[in-house]
Amino acid sequence: MTRIRLGINVDHVATVREARKIAEPDPVQAAILAEQAGADQITVHLREDRRHIQDRDVRVLRDVLHVPLNLEMAATQEMVSVALEVRPDQVTLVPERRQEITTEGGLDVVGNRDNVAYTTRYLRDAGISVALFVDPDLQQIKESRRAGADAIEFHTGSYCNIPRGEDTTAALNQLREACRAAARLGLHVHAGHGLNLRNIEPVARIAEIEEVNIGHSIVARALFVGFPEAVREMREMLDLSRGSA
Repeated sequence: MTRIRLGINVDHVATVREARKIAEPDPVQAAILAEQAGADQITVHLREDRRHIQDRDVRVLRDVLHVPLNLEMAATQEMVSVALEVRPDQVTLVPERRQEITTEGGLDVVGNRDNVAYTTRYLRDAGISVALFVDPDLQQIKESRRAGADAIEFHTGSYCNIPRGEDTTAALNQLREACRAAARLGLHVHAGHGLNLRNIEPVARIAEIEEVNIGHSIVARALFVGFPEAVREMREMLDLSRGSA
């Protein structure tokens, strides 16, 4: 199988910074360290309430990174304007609720087909690749294809949130079937949410997955081993998982 791309999400470095509203820790510095340690992409979610990543972070990252920048955002006119200004390599459209702690599920492309399709095509016409962050559901996959997305990123929470020691077979089978269905429709396949060193191997062994985006577990691990080492550990785990498939 081909090498899987590792996207590192630095949102929660900014979460720590914003707890004090000061200049450190700097998510841009974390992104540079991640890039140097083997990250293939940097991901940030610019939320409408600006709870962690700020507009300046996105602009600076666009200027300093040598790897692609993936901007997660809601399908709103404000965020489209930011994307058109910054020109990330990829936009991933995600659902967003002000009261949620983190993204709780996938984008409802079926229920919001007109807005998602319009936003997707507008961004693609501007030369920006678009991924849709959805649950591993066949109807959402089909509607994502109709909306004109380049890629689909599967929300892996239904698998990752299963308590340790409990059976993950059904959740993994659902994810595998979704990945196969998306690939058959010509969509690039990505995955993310809740992935860590303990649970990544079965996901990485799914041949259709080209990219994973991982944030919280990297930042948490970095508290103990440092940011570069946390990224290197995940890179090695991905490579081992693909090599043993």
